[in-house]
Amino acid sequence: MRTPYFLIDADRIEQNLKVLNGVMQRTGSKILLAQKCFSCYALYPLISKYLSGATASGVYEARLCHEEMPGKENHVFSPAFRDEDIAVLQTICDHVVLNSPQQLHRYARRLREAGLQVGLRVNPECSTQEGHAIYDPCAPGSRLGTTLSALRSYLESQGITDLSSVIDGLHFHTLCEQNSDDLKTTLDAVEEKFGTYLHQLRWLNFGGGHHITRADYDIPLLEQCVSHIRQTYHLDVYLEPGEAVALNAGELHSTVLEVQPRGADGVSNVILDMSAACHTPDVIEMPYTPPVLSPVQSDAGHIYRFGGPTCLSGDVIGTYTFADELHEGDTVVFGDMAIYSMVKTNTFNGMPLPDIYIRQGGETRLWKTFTYDDFKSRV
Repeated sequence: MRTPYFLIDADRIEQNLKVLNGVMQRTGSKILLAQKCFSCYALYPLISKYLSGATASGVYEARLCHEEMPGKENHVFSPAFRDEDIAVLQTICDHVVLNSPQQLHRYARRLREAGLQVGLRVNPECSTQEGHAIYDPCAPGSRLGTTLSALRSYLESQGITDLSSVIDGLHFHTLCEQNSDDLKTTLDAVEEKFGTYLHQLRWLNFGGGHHITRADYDIPLLEQCVSHIRQTYHLDVYLEPGEAVALNAGELHSTVLEVQPRGADGVSNVILDMSAACHTPDVIEMPYTPPVLSPVQSDAGHIYRFGGPTCLSGDVIGTYTFADELHEGDTVVFGDMAIYSMVKTNTFNGMPLPDIYIRQGGETRLWKTFTYDDFKSRV
């Protein structure tokens, strides 16, 4: 198997799906795959067995759900749509979530006349982020979601007293890799600001960012939040996790190309055949240091700084310590690489895209391989 390559553990994904399906069964909620995180459609038949459908960030992802999850719910949200987007989406989607009063005014009636349910994303102006400002939709000046004041102004200007005459539900998405205590805090803010409107609607979408399949996630509190909304307002409840579906279900295998002499800081630079900039951009954007599964890390020993083979000096994956020395040709395996990795790969510097393998039931098969033509077609 030529490195670098992704290896997806379908059995682990099914374990995650069973946890999510359990939440659905106990609460009556509906859970959708957020394709922006994980869109390996080879596993959509498996995902369809356990979840209600998928949510998209635009026309292409919506088409993917329509084609690869036939019969399942197909939701879409974007900060702004074009007329030609709506023309396509109204033929393949069930729910379209709009972002602003302007978009609401422009498209809501058209979508409802086409038989779709229409939602509005709201901004509860309640930030629970710590250290990830780039992922905070409630940050000052955010373009994501409609504030209470903006919604009120629009309804008053249009003489609308019943929100259900315009939309079917509200949507909020404020979390990122967080536990249900932050959901509870956010939900309290949503109720405080928008509770009056909830009695008029059909559903409330909690968005994504829920790390439901993480070992320390408080599932009972999540289920209390869902049950509270369903019982208080008689609404359907949606959740849109992406990471929770494929958490800890992927690896990225790479090979050591060169081990450079130890520097003045006691660290040896190691050049791998994988690139943070090209293959795992979240390592730089988040930023974070991905876990290494092999070789086994050590508290003391040889310290290595892993970097990619691109010309970007900041193409650094992280610094790690191992008991044994690394050599050219050694394999390095990074963990938790199914989420926000394959969906963000690029060919900067002409870097080849990693192949994708799927492991299921003890068998491993090649699903996708990429060539020079893939690079050339993207330029």
